[in-house]
Amino acid sequence: MSDVLIMAIESSCDETAAAVVKNGREVLSNVISSQIDLHTLYGGVVPEIASRKHIEKINQVTEQALTEAGVTWDDITAIAVTYGPGLVGALLVGVSFAKSLAWALKKPLIGVHHIEGHISANYIENKELEPPFMCLVVSGGHSHLVKVSDYGEYEILGKTRDDAAGEAFDKVARAIGLGYPGGPKIDKVSNEGNPLAMDFPRAKVVGNEYDFSFSGLKSAVLNYLNSMEMKGEPVSQADVAASFQQAVVDVLVGHSMRAIEEYGFNKFAIAGGVASNSHLRAAFEEACKERGVSFYRPSPIFCTDNAAMIGVAGYYEFMKGMRSDWDLNAVPNLKLGER
Repeated sequence: MSDVLIMAIESSCDETAAAVVKNGREVLSNVISSQIDLHTLYGGVVPEIASRKHIEKINQVTEQALTEAGVTWDDITAIAVTYGPGLVGALLVGVSFAKSLAWALKKPLIGVHHIEGHISANYIENKELEPPFMCLVVSGGHSHLVKVSDYGEYEILGKTRDDAAGEAFDKVARAIGLGYPGGPKIDKVSNEGNPLAMDFPRAKVVGNEYDFSFSGLKSAVLNYLNSMEMKGEPVSQADVAASFQQAVVDVLVGHSMRAIEEYGFNKFAIAGGVASNSHLRAAFEEACKERGVSFYRPSPIFCTDNAAMIGVAGYYEFMKGMRSDWDLNAVPNLKLGER
C-alpha cells in the first residue's frame, strides 16, 4: 500500500498552522505562525485580529509546510482541516482555504475536531500508543476527561462546568500582574513560590465526580488579593501563583486517577496547551508511576495548537473512510464525537 500523506491546516484560535503528516505517525513538516506577541498588547486573544492575521498567513504557512516536507501537491493524498470548536472567524479562514485547496487539487477533504487533534498528538512521538486509553485534554478553552475507545471513538467522562483550566491560568496571571499568556508565566514563577502558602479550594461538582469547576478557585484568588490590598499587606506573587497552580493540579490529577482506577485503564495521556505545564506533567508522572500506569504526553510543541496533530487525526478519519462534503462549515461549539 502506498503512503498516505495528509496536508493539515489549523486556525481555530491564534495560531496559523500547516503540516504534512505521513501514515498518521510521521510528521514531515509542522509550520506554526503564532500571534502571541500581537494579542499580548490586549491581554488576550482578539477574535477579529486573529481572523485577519490568519488570512495574511495561511497561504504562506501551507506553502512552507509543503516545501519543508520535500513533497509536491501531487504527493498529497488528502486535505485535513480543523472545523471546530474555536473562534468562528478564525475557523472560517482555515475551512474556506482547505475547501478551495481540496476542490482545486481534486483531493478528498476531511474536517477534524480540534480536541480529537489534541488527543491524537500523543501518537506522534509514542509510536506504540494505541487505543484504548484515558486522556485528559486541558487547554485555554477546554478541560475534558475522555475515554478513548478507538481511533475516532470517544466518551467524555467529565468536562468543565465554567472556566477551562487554561482560562483560569490566564485570569489569575492577569490578576497577580504577570500578564498574558498566563500559563507559561505562572508555571515559571511558581518555581520560586510555596504551593502550600494559601489553601485555595478544590471544587467538587455535584452530579458528576469527573466534571471540573475552576471559577470558584479563580474567585478565591481574587478575594484573597482584594483582602490583602484592603489590609495594606504585601502579596507574594510567587506564593499565590504556586498555591493556585497546586489547586488546579490536585483537581486534574485527582479526577484522572479516580477514572483510571474505576475504568481499569493501564494507559493515560494528557493533551492541550496546559499539558505543557511542568508541574502538571511531574505530578502525573508520579501518580501514574505509583499505580503502574503508562503515562504519555506530547512534547510542548505538540501540546499547543499545531497542524501536525490535525494531520494525525485526519489520517485515522481518512482510513476509516470519512470524507467531508463541500458544505463543510465552521462549527465554533462543536462537541467531541459530533459530525
